[in-house]
Amino acid sequence: MALCENSGIRDRRTLADVQSGPSTVNYASDKLPGTMTLSGHNNMNEMPVSPAYGTTFLVLIQVVSRVLTFASNQIVLRHLSPEILGVATQLELYSVSVLYFSRECLRTVIQREPPIHSTTVATSSKTSNDSAGNLSSPDTVFDSIASQTVVNMSYISLALGFPLVVLFALCYLYLTTEETSRTPFFQISLGMIGFSCLFELATEPFFAVVQQHMLYRTRAAVETSAAVAKSFTVCAISTWAAWAGWNIGVLPFALGYLAYSFALICGYIWKMVRNSPEKNFSFLLTPIHSRNGSEYLANRFSRRLIWLGANGYLQLIVKHLLTQGDSMILAALSSLEDQGIYSLVSNYGGLVARILFQPIEESSRNLFARLLNSGGTKNHDIGGVNAAKSHLIDVLRAYGILAALTFAIGPSVVPLVLHVLIGPRWMSPKVESLLSAYCYYIPFLAFNGITEAFVSSAVSASDMRKQAAWMGAFSACFAAVSFLLLQLGGRGALGLVWANIINMSIRTVWSYLFIKKYLRQHKNDLAISEISLERETYGICALMLSIMSAIRQSSEKNFHDTMRILSVGSACALLM
Repeated sequence: MALCENSGIRDRRTLADVQSGPSTVNYASDKLPGTMTLSGHNNMNEMPVSPAYGTTFLVLIQVVSRVLTFASNQIVLRHLSPEILGVATQLELYSVSVLYFSRECLRTVIQREPPIHSTTVATSSKTSNDSAGNLSSPDTVFDSIASQTVVNMSYISLALGFPLVVLFALCYLYLTTEETSRTPFFQISLGMIGFSCLFELATEPFFAVVQQHMLYRTRAAVETSAAVAKSFTVCAISTWAAWAGWNIGVLPFALGYLAYSFALICGYIWKMVRNSPEKNFSFLLTPIHSRNGSEYLANRFSRRLIWLGANGYLQLIVKHLLTQGDSMILAALSSLEDQGIYSLVSNYGGLVARILFQPIEESSRNLFARLLNSGGTKNHDIGGVNAAKSHLIDVLRAYGILAALTFAIGPSVVPLVLHVLIGPRWMSPKVESLLSAYCYYIPFLAFNGITEAFVSSAVSASDMRKQAAWMGAFSACFAAVSFLLLQLGGRGALGLVWANIINMSIRTVWSYLFIKKYLRQHKNDLAISEISLERETYGICALMLSIMSAIRQSSEKNFHDTMRILSVGSACALLM
C-alpha cells in the first residue's frame, strides 16, 4: 500500500528554503481523482477547488445515498414492524457512537493541517539521478510531509476504535431490555456492526488525504458505491426473508453495515492506491524525520494536532450527548414501538437536512479551516477572516429563506406526501404531529450546524475547554427539558422534538456570540442586520402560515384538499 520507497519522510529546513516562499498543490481537471500536479507559483491561500464545486459533490453523495435508502425503505417498511425498526435504531446509535468518538475529533483537527505548510519548506532525503545531482523537487516532498502528517494522525482513529467497539457493546448488552435482547439475531447483528465500524475506521487514512486536498469527486464515487451496496443488501435480504416467511429480525441491517464498510474500503484502495502512483507519501503509518524533534511524537504524530484533539475531546463527548441525546432518552424512557415511530419521522423529516444542509456544513467547515488557519501574514489572516465571514453570511441568508419556506408550508405538505409514500399502516395522528413539529426543528438544526462549523474552525485550545463547559450546561438543560416534557408533561416523542428545538436555539445563540467576539478580535463584526431577510419575506411567511393552517384544519385528506394544499404551497414558494 505504500506509495514511496523511503522508510520515512525527511524534513530538512534551511533559511533559504523559508525565504523562497511556499508552493501549493493544484489539481488538473483532466487528471484522475487523487493524482497530484505540483506547482510552485501560486499563492497558498488559493483554493484547489471552489466551495461550490466541493459542495456539489457532497450534495451528490447525500442525494444518491438518501434516494437509495429512501427507495429501499419503501420496500423494507412494508415487511417491518415498528419494534424491529426500534431495535435497528438502537444499533445505529451504537455504530454512530463508536465512529463518532473514534474519528470525529481527529477529522476536525486534521482539517487544520494545510496541504502546504506556510512557514517551512522541506527537501527530500532522496536525490534524483539527473546529471546536475540536484535534490528531487522540494515542492513534492513538502507536500508529502503535510499529507503524511494527516495519514499518520488518522491511524489514531483506528486505535481508538478497537476498545470503543468492545466497551460500547458491553455497555449496550448490559443496559438493553429483555424485549430488545429477544429480537432474532440481535447479538450476531451487534457483532457484525462492531466489525463494520472497524472496517470503516480503516479507511480514515484515505479520507484524510481526500479531505485535505478536496478530492470530492473521489469521495463521491466511493461513498456512492458504498451506499448502493448497503441499500441493495438490506433490501434484497429483507425481501427474500419475507418471501420465505423467515423472521430474521435486524440481521438485514447488520449485513447492510458490513456491505457499506467493505465497499468503502475497497473503493478507496482502488481509487487512492491503484490510480495514484505519483504520490510521494505512504498510506501506511510512516516515520516523518524532522530536524525539530519536538514537532512530532514518535516521529509520526503531530504534537500540535494531538494537543488540539485532546483539548477538543471533552467537547466532543458533550456534543455527542446533545446530538444523539434524543435517541438515548427515547431508548431509556420509551417503548420499542415509540422508538421505531420516532426513527421513521426523523429519517423522513430530516431528509432535506441530510441531503442539503449536511454537505454545505461539511464543505463550509473545510473552507473555514483553511481560511482561518492559513498561517500566513497579518494581511492574509485578515483577508481569510473577511472571506470566511462573507461565506457565512451567504449561507445564513440562504438558510433564512429556506426556513421561512419550511415554516410556511412544511407542516401541511410533509404529512400528505408521507401518507402517499408509506401508506396507511404507519400513518397515525401521532406520526403526523411528529412530522409537523419536525418541520419546525429542521431550520434550527441547519443554523446551528453552519455556525458551529465556523466555531470549530476558529476556536483555540483554551476556547475549546470553555466551549466544552458550555456544552455541558446545554446538555444538562436539554436532559431536564426532555424529562419534563416526556415524563411529567406526557408529550412523548413530540416533547422530545420541542426539547431539541430549544437546545439548538441556545447552541446557535452561543455560537453567534462567539463568532462576534472572534470577528471583533480581527477588526470585524457580524450584525444581525447583515443576515436578516427583507421585512416582506417575514410578512409573506406569516400570511402563508395562517392560510396553510386553516386549510389543514378543514382538510378531509381527499384528493381535492391535497391539491389545494400543494397549490397554495407552490404559490408560497414562488413568492419567497
